[in-house]
Amino acid sequence: MVDIRGGEFFSELQQMVESLRDKVDVRVVFLDADDAVLVRRFDSVRRPHPLQGDGTLLDGIAAERNRLAAVRESSDILVDTSGLNIHQLANLVTETFAEQGRAGIRVTVQSFGFKYGLPPDADLVADARFLPNPFWDPDLRALTGEDARVSDYVLEQLGAGEFLDAYLAALRPVLDGYQRESKRHATIAIGCTGGKHRSVALVRELAARLGTIPGLAVSVKHRDLGRE
Repeated sequence: MVDIRGGEFFSELQQMVESLRDKVDVRVVFLDADDAVLVRRFDSVRRPHPLQGDGTLLDGIAAERNRLAAVRESSDILVDTSGLNIHQLANLVTETFAEQGRAGIRVTVQSFGFKYGLPPDADLVADARFLPNPFWDPDLRALTGEDARVSDYVLEQLGAGEFLDAYLAALRPVLDGYQRESKRHATIAIGCTGGKHRSVALVRELAARLGTIPGLAVSVKHRDLGRE
């Protein structure tokens, strides 16, 4: 594991990784987290950020993000640890690398609510807010996109089927390219207002369709389900 404290070694990291790629199978995992989470973590251990100098903790975090931008951009796997404890992180990494031996690429299809912010680890983001919101139907409001009644309502709306057909067709060359470039993990996010109805239903259907494509190991994640 390498972080900003690596000094001279850290500055040569990318060159070393590229050199290793010519000889062995190398995967760079980049661990990230929201600023607020990082502040809480530093506060909990009562340590200053190594780059903050005479500034604030947020100044140090910003400086680190700036230095790490190129490494983050070129990483093979990006993991947002904001909502993970150490055991969940360990399980996620284990599952990710275990899948690499069985599939060309591990795809996470994730629903989310725009009002809670974009998922920072998403490679591709789509917007489900073009569909009528089941929230305004009193019979569906308390349910979620995992319920058949909500799912049927969403998928039967004008444009839902066309969107899924077109999006799947657009994803195929992207995922093929990821495999050619040895990108072993991709996160495809679909959002709606609260991440409860439309995005959940579309994610479930898209994941089912992606699961029929050879070489993909597909999992589903509903980031904001239950927040309301």
